[in-house]
Amino acid sequence: MTWQLRRAEAGDLEAIMRLETSIFANDAWSGGTMRNELANVNAWYLVAFRPETPESIEAYAGLLAPRGAKEADIQTIAVAEGSRRGGLGRTLILSLVNEARKRGAEEVFLEVRADNAGAQALYRSLGFEDLAVRENYYQPDGVDAIVMRLAVPPRRSTFTAPEDGA
Repeated sequence: MTWQLRRAEAGDLEAIMRLETSIFANDAWSGGTMRNELANVNAWYLVAFRPETPESIEAYAGLLAPRGAKEADIQTIAVAEGSRRGGLGRTLILSLVNEARKRGAEEVFLEVRADNAGAQALYRSLGFEDLAVRENYYQPDGVDAIVMRLAVPPRRSTFTAPEDGA
């Protein structure tokens, strides 16, 4: 499946909120909270869509990373059920980590529901490590959050100098 990513805009709020409320039924953010996130100069949100249907947002993800801060936080990530298991979540997380690196972050943190084994496996496969547990974090369900941390890897260059010095 081919996906296209772009920075989220205020005009994406309605589509983002449709996903937010359908995926996070009991603990969805309010429209006002999401609007504030999209407008925050220290935040960076992405939306994902199929190139042939750019009006249909299938996923979004957000990062809080003030420029020059050593720490960044992945605020949220959501992928529509019909678009899961194809690498889109991984692509979004890697894009957020790359943006955190550009902004100077050395560590990226996130919280994940203790009952979301699939997301935990994805984050661990990307190098995130369990750091702590926040009991009863997700309300009203009373589900614990696992706090995870990633030491931001240095940027890898794909350029290699010729061996003969030419």
